[in-house]
Amino acid sequence: MMTETVDLDEAQARFKDLIHRVRAGVHIVVSVNHKPVARMLPAGARIPGLHAGAIRTTDDFDEPVPESLWSADA
Repeated sequence: MMTETVDLDEAQARFKDLIHRVRAGVHIVVSVNHKPVARMLPAGARIPGLHAGAIRTTDDFDEPVPESLWSADA
């Protein structure tokens, strides 16, 4: 994955070109005063680690479900 950083003024002037670059797989970081403020990615792009730690599973997660769960008496 290639990443390109552009200043906000440059991004406004080159918006259409940047969209073409994003469609080609380039991730664009838009900055203001050399600080990143936005990221342009292809729609549906996945970012590894974005929600790290948001989901947890227990140690018994792949154990069989108890029969009592399936009965109508539960």
